[in-house]
Amino acid sequence: MRKKVLGIIGSYRKGGTIDLLVTEVLAAAQEDGADVEKIYLTDKQIEFCNNCRICTQEAGDEPGICIHKDDMAGIMEEWKKADGIVIGSPVNFYNITAVTRRFMERLIGFAYWPWGKHGPQMRIKPGKKKAVVVTASAMPVFIGYFFTGALRALKMIATTMGAKPVASVYIGMTAQEKQAVLSEKDIRKARAAGKKLVRD
Repeated sequence: MRKKVLGIIGSYRKGGTIDLLVTEVLAAAQEDGADVEKIYLTDKQIEFCNNCRICTQEAGDEPGICIHKDDMAGIMEEWKKADGIVIGSPVNFYNITAVTRRFMERLIGFAYWPWGKHGPQMRIKPGKKKAVVVTASAMPVFIGYFFTGALRALKMIATTMGAKPVASVYIGMTAQEKQAVLSEKDIRKARAAGKKLVRD
């Protein structure tokens, strides 16, 4: 049975660095026999989480149902069918983009947290799916690791969704040219990550 890999892009720029990197990850997975799909969060209507916690009250292994009737439910349907996910966001002001953060906050339904309980219990343990996280920033990579929260946030998204991060793609110094261009090294890294999603 063919595996499916879902790419979720939280960049505001189609054709930008994150889009190009996620595309390379997906292309490598597809070459190894996976069916791939790419979702741009900017194309979706995703309402803000209002922290009502209705989605966290019922016990069970499935994410709770949100009160908002928007495109988040459709994204979750694609997530259910996926064996691997790729989550990408650039660093904007030291962390992931606002649209990615909005998506992240809506994942609270992956927790069981009834009233009266002091903390949440995650519904899905990481490992049922694999994940690759992708980010990029204008600063050098070694500085980005210490001074931004993007990688940590992206990995938290993945694990919340029950996916174990098997690779991360982080490139720096991306503000040197107006048009995004990937180096051969960047492409090799992205494609190696894509193959890890498919291969056992």
